[in-house]
Amino acid sequence: MKSMSESFPRLYARTRRFTLGVPRGFLIAPDGDRVAFLRSRSGTDPVTCLWELDLVSGAERLVVDPADLGAADEDLPAEEKARRERSREQAGGVVAYATDTAVTSAVFALSGGLYLAVLESGAVRLLDTPGPVIDPRLSPDGTKVAYVTGGALHVHDVATGDDRALATPEANGVTYGLAEFIAAEELERMRGHWWSPDGTALLAERADESPVQTWHIADPANPSKVPASVAYPSAGTANATVELLVLGLDGSRTAIPFDDEYLVTAVWDLHGPSIVTMPRDQKAVRLLAVDPDTGATELVREDTDDAWIDVVLGVPARLSDGTLVWVADADGGRRLIIGDAPVTPPTLQVRDVLGVDGDTVLFRASAEPTEIHLWRWSGGSISPLTSEPGVHSGRLSGGTLLTISQTLDRPGTTVQVQNGHKRLHIASLAERPKLEPRVSLVRTGERELSTAVLLPSWHVPGSKRLPVLMDPYGGPHAQRVLASGRAFLESQWFADQGFAVIVADGRGTPGRGPAFEREVLHDLATPVLEDQVDALKGAAQLYPDDLDLSRVAVKGWSFGGFLAALAVLRRPDVFHAAIAGAPVTDWRLYDTAYTERYLGHPAELPEVYDRSSLMADAEKLERALLLIHGLADDNVVAAHTLRLSSALVAAGRPHTVLPLSGVTHMTPQEVVAENLLLLQVEFLRRALDT
Repeated sequence: MKSMSESFPRLYARTRRFTLGVPRGFLIAPDGDRVAFLRSRSGTDPVTCLWELDLVSGAERLVVDPADLGAADEDLPAEEKARRERSREQAGGVVAYATDTAVTSAVFALSGGLYLAVLESGAVRLLDTPGPVIDPRLSPDGTKVAYVTGGALHVHDVATGDDRALATPEANGVTYGLAEFIAAEELERMRGHWWSPDGTALLAERADESPVQTWHIADPANPSKVPASVAYPSAGTANATVELLVLGLDGSRTAIPFDDEYLVTAVWDLHGPSIVTMPRDQKAVRLLAVDPDTGATELVREDTDDAWIDVVLGVPARLSDGTLVWVADADGGRRLIIGDAPVTPPTLQVRDVLGVDGDTVLFRASAEPTEIHLWRWSGGSISPLTSEPGVHSGRLSGGTLLTISQTLDRPGTTVQVQNGHKRLHIASLAERPKLEPRVSLVRTGERELSTAVLLPSWHVPGSKRLPVLMDPYGGPHAQRVLASGRAFLESQWFADQGFAVIVADGRGTPGRGPAFEREVLHDLATPVLEDQVDALKGAAQLYPDDLDLSRVAVKGWSFGGFLAALAVLRRPDVFHAAIAGAPVTDWRLYDTAYTERYLGHPAELPEVYDRSSLMADAEKLERALLLIHGLADDNVVAAHTLRLSSALVAAGRPHTVLPLSGVTHMTPQEVVAENLLLLQVEFLRRALDT
């Protein structure tokens, strides 16, 4: 069956990780009268611009268009490429910016250059710097810019042009002001320096990668190129040494000692600097108050768990009087904590804290795991701000509430700004895909797993049994089954090629409480695979005349790729073909923080790693398996696929390997992403004889 949306692969290739033309990166001015945001000029333009919405007049204004600056086609420094890889950023242009407290000026980097924009006038100028700029941050009063170049933390005076280094690397592998690999990849911390509220000092990370083992990522398609050397801390090996300092603009330097392995985050607000740390086993999290003059720390709060503690974004935060805003697991739920008291019920799973406006806390939470709603705590009580089933986020400042919503019923993303009685919309300029997801959200199996079932748009229910394609991620810390149509665009396209597509969130995935997530402790294979089988059988009971269980395939990327390969190796009685993209095949080859969080230390629990890895299962392969891997991947390195392939060859098991030259863990190249969709369909049709 031909798709009803022949051009979708190309359109989707352009928008697979971000949506062109969709507004994002919102900041609301403290007075609540203006909103800054990012958006490209159309749904086919990959260059992101900086815009401002005036809530008084209701007018939108383009502030920065990189094309006007001659920087639409960027030449990025290596450090910025790495930062974007960690954040899964595939857009171009102004992909990040920072403002002063009043949101009157903004700084951003383009092609390594440092730019300053005055939002009211739209005046933009290039600031002179000694090297390519990474992560520029304006001081609260807007008079200075902190940024990193060549691993050194610099401060640029906007008025005078004076530029000086506050801290310079003492040796190779040392950086100041940048988040190290583990922080950016696994702890969701993308920054490494923070201004003091008065603009006289910076809290800065010093990272030394010299203890970390060096891996070499070659480009076999270009044998003349020297392999890239990367410091990669795989499970059981040394991490970077991370230190924290207060660097004064007067030249002072104060160390902030802490004993834990991981610096989770740092905050410097009007109530002083605070840091959050974790030991290597991640079974505790500690909030420490910092004296910026002496570097002394005081333990404010400590939470522990026998399995692990999850990182929650947006905390610590403070109310206007300094009362702590926190999130912790208690009584079976993930709960918002004000001071020392939980203020949300255990049945409401808090996802993150989005901000504090005076004495009002804006946060996201789920009562139903497929929906994420906006909530507000104020005056001692909580109240929902969204009700339509979907995935909602937002911002709150100066009494102005901005709501970002995706639902199953409406295409794309909608953004609404409410200021008093005035309501405005920030338009999305995204292309509308040439297909509409036909999604049924159901519960399947004995655990009532959140499951999405997608049938072809042309299919008449009950008219024929279709080959089945399982399309999971299935691993910890990520969720696929959400009440958002955009989440199922690729799945619907595969459905329109003639498949019944099933997406299921099993044990380990978020949204159903800490106990459900911790079911994968010391075993990343058995529970997740059992739940995919359970979801498949449950869906077949709900759609007995539409699903053909004699023709079942599974595909996935990253953890989903691991799960896909695992499925055909260990359950060939259920799964008849698999596409494993960038799979983790041996957890000893994956990074410290993620792997050890769930499996422990490999030297202490080698049997746990053996049980969760694929290498010993190679001889079991009896189904069609396609392995896809980007050869430039520095997250799940290509060695995972190559070692499994070698083991399969040694066992005499036929399989297919598709190496992607120059491709990282993402596939930003349009032609690659487009053709990958088409190649996968052809493989599935051959393997399932459809």
